[in-house]
Amino acid sequence: MKNLAGTSLGRRAFLAGTAAAIASPAVAQDVNDGTTEIERDISNVVRRNISSFRTLDWQPYFTNLNKGAILVDISSRALHYWEEGGRYHLYPSSVPLTEDLTRRGRTQVTLKDPSPDWRPTPSMKKRNPEWPDYVGPGPDNPLGTRALHLSWTYYRIHGTHDTRKIGRRSSNGCIGLYNEHIEELYEMAKVGTQVLLI
Repeated sequence: MKNLAGTSLGRRAFLAGTAAAIASPAVAQDVNDGTTEIERDISNVVRRNISSFRTLDWQPYFTNLNKGAILVDISSRALHYWEEGGRYHLYPSSVPLTEDLTRRGRTQVTLKDPSPDWRPTPSMKKRNPEWPDYVGPGPDNPLGTRALHLSWTYYRIHGTHDTRKIGRRSSNGCIGLYNEHIEELYEMAKVGTQVLLI
């Protein structure tokens, strides 16, 4: 083994550098399990997350607030909700992994599901044949504790037990919220609440 004592690095610096590398946080490591995007530059993550929490007015997007209004901003990964009386709520969200899984446009809430179960769509099963055919309500359910079904087939606004997904591109098309946030939204939203994804 080469003697490091005489080099500019020195033994203490070598040991300190090795310890720092071992103790590096997981966010700096290049690990991807295929369920979320890899965030390589933490400054970009912080900058994007700050912009996610800008408040918006409903008037540029909706003509009225009858039955409330939900605006999902895919690029800032935020869900905005206005109650019928105008009270405003803002929630961080997960969004689809890729552009081809992303749907934009106007839809509405067609069903409020208080205890969602989950079945993968045919395209999900084709991409991930190892996934189960069915997951009942409970802590292993990908839809979390509540779900709002939209008029588009297979699309939902739902909770998630995997909190790492919020604020990231991590879904197969749906919009995900923390379970406590979907539970709040579930109580306020109505069947017929207008929804716009931009």
